[in-house]
Amino acid sequence: MNKLFAFVLILFVFPLGAQDWKGKFEQLGQQLPTPNEYRSGSGSPGPKYWQQKADYEISVELNDANQSISGTEKITYHNNSPDVLKYLWVQLDQNLYEKESNTGKTSNNSIKDSVAAKTMAGQLSLYDFVGGYKIASVKDAAGNPLKHTINKTMMRVDLPQPLKSGDHVSFQIAWSYNINDRNFQGGRSGYEYFPAEDNYVYTVAQFFPRMCVYDDVVGWQNKQFLGRSEFTLPFGDYKVSITVPADHVVAATGMIKNPQQVLSKTEIERFEKAKTTFDKPVVIVTQDEAVAKEKTKSKEKKTWQFEATNVRDFAFATSRKFIWDAMSVKLGTTTPLAMSYYPKEGNPLWEKESTFAVKNTLEVYSKFTIDFPYPQATSVHAASIGMEYPMICFNFGRPNKDGTYTNQILQRMLGVVIHEVGHNFFPMIINSDERQTTWMDEGVDSFVQLLTELERYPQLDWSRGRPAGIVPYMKGDKEMMRPLMTSGEQVVQSGSEQYAKAATALFILRETVMGPELFDRSFKEYAQRWAFKHPKPSDFFRTMEDASAVDLDWFWRGWFYTTDNCDMTLDEVKWFKVRKDQTTLENKTKSATKGDLATKQGDAKPNDFSQGPQYFSVLPTDSQLYSEFANRLDDKAVISKMENKNFYEITLTNKGGLVMPVIIEWTYKDGSKEIERLPAEIWRLNETKVTKVFEKDKEVVNVVIDPLKETADINIGDNMFPRVVQPNKFDELKKKTN
Repeated sequence: MNKLFAFVLILFVFPLGAQDWKGKFEQLGQQLPTPNEYRSGSGSPGPKYWQQKADYEISVELNDANQSISGTEKITYHNNSPDVLKYLWVQLDQNLYEKESNTGKTSNNSIKDSVAAKTMAGQLSLYDFVGGYKIASVKDAAGNPLKHTINKTMMRVDLPQPLKSGDHVSFQIAWSYNINDRNFQGGRSGYEYFPAEDNYVYTVAQFFPRMCVYDDVVGWQNKQFLGRSEFTLPFGDYKVSITVPADHVVAATGMIKNPQQVLSKTEIERFEKAKTTFDKPVVIVTQDEAVAKEKTKSKEKKTWQFEATNVRDFAFATSRKFIWDAMSVKLGTTTPLAMSYYPKEGNPLWEKESTFAVKNTLEVYSKFTIDFPYPQATSVHAASIGMEYPMICFNFGRPNKDGTYTNQILQRMLGVVIHEVGHNFFPMIINSDERQTTWMDEGVDSFVQLLTELERYPQLDWSRGRPAGIVPYMKGDKEMMRPLMTSGEQVVQSGSEQYAKAATALFILRETVMGPELFDRSFKEYAQRWAFKHPKPSDFFRTMEDASAVDLDWFWRGWFYTTDNCDMTLDEVKWFKVRKDQTTLENKTKSATKGDLATKQGDAKPNDFSQGPQYFSVLPTDSQLYSEFANRLDDKAVISKMENKNFYEITLTNKGGLVMPVIIEWTYKDGSKEIERLPAEIWRLNETKVTKVFEKDKEVVNVVIDPLKETADINIGDNMFPRVVQPNKFDELKKKTN
């Protein structure tokens, strides 16, 4: 008798059934690198963590007559590693545009019946453009030639003497290249031509040979640049001189060091005023002043000098068309400038929105990470681009020619400004390896971008990063998907995956899995630990768990290592009540064989509650169930508590493979509602099917799984009970589920 009772009890608590166990709740274990003295198991930098440093002194000149760049640089490389280095690796990103570039050779394309000339010219490199670096010299500090080898977008510089741990070496490079027209050659930097007045806006980046990262995980990060996966760079200090036509206005990484030589007295006064103005932008160069410059082209030159400390890159923008405004932003410990540079083609949208968007971004990102540590953050307007560098970014969002703009144009412009300014934090400060793990900068940035958009622009409809927005991708063709832990060059749908899916994963992690308080504290801990360092995915994963006491290996495994989706089905809901006339265990067992407790085998599952509850008996506890315990339960009191309760047994199936929390909305007969949340660990014993019983005081008339669309479930049509909905009630039920 006791054996039979125990078996019934086990069935009640742990439903049996076949399952396809895949270890979704196992620890990542060997999939993460072994902790060591450089990177600890907690996710923090280890006691012997190190990173290299590269300082630059650069002189560069932009030729506005033939759209070219020439320059010289002195690099001082500090070997903080424990290793001896016989050679150094330098990135030559402009070689992407060389005729023999691997980018063109490895691209896939085909011929269609009708195709635009611009499309074919781009695919087949038919433009008359000679790209790539011309390296004039590579010399040591004394001016002696250094042996060097150029391999596509990488250059190896052999050192006369091995560089020992703790030492540094200086060397010089002279170079030049032709600037690409972004309208035709594309690219993250280049120029935009305005034929109406024969003028240019230059957004210049990757313009100088830059040091590769050498770290404790991969050694030299000298993976070739094919155009998609972005950049991995060491921190350093920069002194940069930029020579341009005298009527140009220059925006750049860092702060200007010689305003008296390049700005007018009025511009200097306005600039100084901006440093103490917190409520609205101060216009430093007005639209009228910029338009006047457009009509004449100075033959004179000016050299702008900028300095930046502890940054991983340097970029600049220059044009005689630029309007310039700025304002200060008050953060907890810093007061950086928020600035915008834009041609008249950006107005009135840019003068109204850009600098405020920079301000909003700095404030919200600082709240979730660290106070923005640099002296300024700049947004530059350029057509059809969104690209980031330390303290400066290039952003699209142009109104119609008559100055009007739609909400869609406004929203896209705000989105790209927030996103690109936000990149100051990820990866310009929290400096992940963009070449290998794109999601660590694009996805994390897109997530905090969404938090900024929802907080500062709630009137607009933001979708990227919210669970409902990723559903069309998640229910798509698996052959076109790659896990987030895939290197960016192999990703097929980069925007949907490395940006949107990663952002959605973090949004769900914050809102549904961990809760905002735990998530925010852990996320801030990650930012503080890895600011101005080089984190890897394992450092992020481990820190989030270390700072929260939440086991998230199941989450990382599902969202980052697979292409599974969430497709949860509410298979069945059974309604039970306790039988008033309790019987003996033997009689109860006999009645069970007659079908008292459940639907008979082969009967159709009930699709609503119209047949009323099924009844079951609660019996006095057999003494053998107490085993060696002397104390006894008051069975009558327990039975009394249960007599007027309603019990609902729900069965869920995980069709998509991605285990997620279970969120249940109960609608009661009196019209009230309740939302109940179960952690994802409910799937830990059976990854494909779970059955659970809930006790309720009131009668339930409707059950919905994921009522607020928090889990990116790809099919919400099977998430409700009653399953069959009368046509005249469909609209009402749809409103409930939405």
